[in-house]
Amino acid sequence: MKRKYGNRKTTIDGHTFDSKREAARYTNLRLLLLAGKITDLRLQPSFELIPKQRRDDGKAERNCTYVADFSYWDKEASCLVIEDAKGVRTREYVIKRKLMLQVHGITIKEI
Repeated sequence: MKRKYGNRKTTIDGHTFDSKREAARYTNLRLLLLAGKITDLRLQPSFELIPKQRRDDGKAERNCTYVADFSYWDKEASCLVIEDAKGVRTREYVIKRKLMLQVHGITIKEI
């Protein structure tokens, strides 16, 4: 089934990915994991960017989160890597990418 921006959902190893690009990257990361080059591979890790708040009128504002496609520990570089398989960089994504850097000090690696 085609989705917004022309992506096709793809399933590998029981995981459904939003695009063929994301599924292909998962396949590559899985090989790196088996080769021992990366560890702690996580799919769809979530990061809080703005906590839940209350407005002056008492109504709640939900928190704002960023859900990456992958995170893993790169053994060679000795660092945590957060990846997003991007075809289209929406305005919302660009803002969340900047907030990830501001709040968590993390630069997202775009694939």
